[in-house]
Amino acid sequence: MNKNVKTTTVMLALTGLLFTACSSNEKKAEATTVVTPVEIKMAMPNAAAQNALSLGGQIEAVQSANISTRVMGYITSMKVKVGDHVAQGKLLATISNQDILAKRAQADAMIAEAEAALKNAQKDYDRFTALYQQQSASAKELDNVTLQYNAAKSRVDAAKQMRNEVNAMLAYTNLTAPFSGVVTQKMADAGSMANPGMPLLTIEKSGSFQVSIAVPESQINNVHMGNVVPLYIQAINKNIKGTITQISQSAQYTGGQYMVKVAIPENEKAGLYAGMYVTAQLPVKVAANVVNTSSDAVMVPVSAIFYKDELTGLYTVSANHTALLRWVRLGKQMGNDVEVLSGLSKDEPFILSANGKLADGVPVKEIK
Repeated sequence: MNKNVKTTTVMLALTGLLFTACSSNEKKAEATTVVTPVEIKMAMPNAAAQNALSLGGQIEAVQSANISTRVMGYITSMKVKVGDHVAQGKLLATISNQDILAKRAQADAMIAEAEAALKNAQKDYDRFTALYQQQSASAKELDNVTLQYNAAKSRVDAAKQMRNEVNAMLAYTNLTAPFSGVVTQKMADAGSMANPGMPLLTIEKSGSFQVSIAVPESQINNVHMGNVVPLYIQAINKNIKGTITQISQSAQYTGGQYMVKVAIPENEKAGLYAGMYVTAQLPVKVAANVVNTSSDAVMVPVSAIFYKDELTGLYTVSANHTALLRWVRLGKQMGNDVEVLSGLSKDEPFILSANGKLADGVPVKEIK
């Protein structure tokens, strides 16, 4: 065999090895390709918003009270702190009352003096009455004694009423709980100066909550007593249903907004705190220019949303059956769903969940 034939044989052998290696790599690549099973859902238009008015509200106690005083003085003691549960009549704070106690002592002294004068006038009245009956005293003398007796009685009554006034003022130096509840705010401490009408504490009745919602005047006629209102509390990711119990008849001081109160059932109060933000879906017929919802907006589950820094997106399915990340703009959250304002059209499929990690270009197949 000559040299050229040997060279040709070696080249053919190398070519065969390279072809075999390439075929092997392609088979390995095909074998290592992983198809991620996913659950696909069609984007549906936000039909619920056409029959419901989405409004924000806040949870508040059914009964609350600001505790203040009618007297001026230093706070000598503060018996409670924020979060304390108090029973009706419990002493909350005391205010210096030495000046009022002095006035009550003066009133007691005036009562004693007036009662002594009354006893003396009583004796004169009884004596002159007997003398007049015996015709030993004139009618003029009896009239003078009677006038002195009535004046003495009036002075006793005046002194007693003065003491009642002092006692009423003294009661405002010992502040007590008007009902059983929880201390939610404390605006002053011992040593601070209390002024008449200045709130020192806030107490809210525990265990009873309601939601306060401002309804625009264009929709207040569609809101009725007893309507059931779906409520979503985002802070604790909880959906509950309340009932409309109050509808304000005036918007004079609320800028054209009518306050509506929605009662929360007692069995749903767990985990709730006054001040939590609530999204309410009032069952009304909403005009297109009232609700901040586009007719093309769709609702998707919050669990399908992908977050990256300040961006929000979700995965859709491409024509090649691969995952495709789509950035979207979100609107209001309603329960476990969120409104997609742009980036996803109605009747367009998106990936609801996946049995694996998703990324752009990852092959996917729908779970049947």
